[in-house]
Amino acid sequence: MSSSITLSAATRQNLLSLQDTAGLAATNQGRLATGRKVNSALDNPVNYFTAQSLSDRSSALSGLLDGISNGIQTIQAANTGASKIADLVKSLQSTIAQAQSDAAANRPTVTGSARATAAEAKSAGTSLRTTVMNMALGGTAAPPSDTAAGALGISGASLSVTLTDGENTFTRALTPTSTVGDLVDAINASGLATAAVDDAGKLTVTGNSDKLKVGVGGGTNATTALADAQLGTGNAALGLTAAAYTTGLTNDKTSAARTALASQFNDLRTQIDQIAKDSGFNGTNLLGGDALSVIFNEKTGSDQSKLTIAGRKLTADSLGVDKAVNGTAGTGEFNIQTDKGLAAMQDTLKTALASLKSLQSGFGSNLSNVQVRQDFTKQVGNILDTGSANLVNADMNEEAANSQALSTRQSLGVSALSLANQANQGILQLLR
Repeated sequence: MSSSITLSAATRQNLLSLQDTAGLAATNQGRLATGRKVNSALDNPVNYFTAQSLSDRSSALSGLLDGISNGIQTIQAANTGASKIADLVKSLQSTIAQAQSDAAANRPTVTGSARATAAEAKSAGTSLRTTVMNMALGGTAAPPSDTAAGALGISGASLSVTLTDGENTFTRALTPTSTVGDLVDAINASGLATAAVDDAGKLTVTGNSDKLKVGVGGGTNATTALADAQLGTGNAALGLTAAAYTTGLTNDKTSAARTALASQFNDLRTQIDQIAKDSGFNGTNLLGGDALSVIFNEKTGSDQSKLTIAGRKLTADSLGVDKAVNGTAGTGEFNIQTDKGLAAMQDTLKTALASLKSLQSGFGSNLSNVQVRQDFTKQVGNILDTGSANLVNADMNEEAANSQALSTRQSLGVSALSLANQANQGILQLLR
């Protein structure tokens, strides 16, 4: 048969108070140790599961930050590659400009024979060049004469000079009294060629492009004079051949400077392909045609927030930059020896540069968008962590004050229990 000890009401009350205080102290010590006031669903189910949900989302967003960071680096790598390719295109433009500066030696040129003798010039009291420049295109008077400075004898009431480069044609009507100087002025005004009479009295005509036809003729009117010029009939009077128009002049020279520049051009062109291939990051190359998808939230399906950036396979060929060759150009090539080929490539390089600037602009815009979302994701993560902490974290200042109060309360409880037991101790003294 069991027995029990009967405590006085005061003792039992003080004992219960001490037990409550010990329980509160244990809870307080747990909060101080963990820093949390809600450590399990038993403490506060609503706060516990809400905080857990917020923390889970924060962790998911933190995991996405790595992908966002990789996306930023991928865009920056592609943008750097595009920038350096643009620098190469500028170098190619400089190379073409150097080749164009050597054009004068490469243009079709025809030089006639001297149209006056030293004796004729001495008799006229002028230089050979001036004597020829003053000679009339028509007429028959030999220099010098009382009526003319001299004449070349192109027959016809109307004269004409015509030039063509195969794409453009220039024609100007002249008269029998028009001089060689007038003819030179007409050719220089054509935009298709330049003309000059040298000190030996020879007329030289140089085309401004790769081909040139030049003809002079005369007839009863402007129409027949033009037809005669297109046969080159009057060319002989200038010391030129009729073939200067009927067959035409072509660039049959090879410039050593342009040959060297072709090799330089092709080396730079090769670097465009190599830089584009090396502009990837972590296996993704936007300049190699790869697409980049940057995910910004933890959701799926239509609720997922992401940015997809389409790549572009960037090569010299895609920019239209053909290979330079010294001669007849095939597919994907241009003849660096011709003015026409150089002019066309210069235009192509301007277009390529504009295309690269547009590409860089697109990369810059996408980079800005991704960086904004990166900052936003970090801030939302901090907000979620703060919200979660507010639901479960303990106020350490409050818990420290509680610890002090519970310690005092426990001391007072022990004292109160001691006082409650003093009455029983008095009875014990009487029994002795």
